[in-house]
Amino acid sequence: MRLNTLKPSPGAKRPRLRVGRGASAGQGKTCGRGVKGQRARKGGYHKVGFEGGQMPIQRRLPKVGFRSALAVTRAEVRLDELAKVEAAVIDLEALKKADIVPVTAERAKVVLSGKLEKAVTLKGIAVTRGARAAIEAAGGKIEA
Repeated sequence: MRLNTLKPSPGAKRPRLRVGRGASAGQGKTCGRGVKGQRARKGGYHKVGFEGGQMPIQRRLPKVGFRSALAVTRAEVRLDELAKVEAAVIDLEALKKADIVPVTAERAKVVLSGKLEKAVTLKGIAVTRGARAAIEAAGGKIEA
């Protein structure tokens, strides 16, 4: 194959349609624009998103922020907050009783933030990799 032999595949380049050349040419009279209306006029078309004068959707929708519906059911717990819980085994209910996570929380996750001095046992609570190392270093354990 050479550069001077390259050419488009057959049927890829169709000839330009010449409109307004009579009925026999296939696009006579209105030239494929239909009858009357904004689209039939010379230079007559609208901007992207225009809805005929109705308030466009991009202006109808609010533009500020996003609030996840899941955020209400998730909670984050720092290591130093675990020391405030008096229960022998810390689970979601124990965290709710100690007022560390909101009552609406369905899941909680312990993150590596602050220091943990005492040994704690976690049950049914997710833990980040760093927090897991810190809890095990303090003599605690994590149960599934």
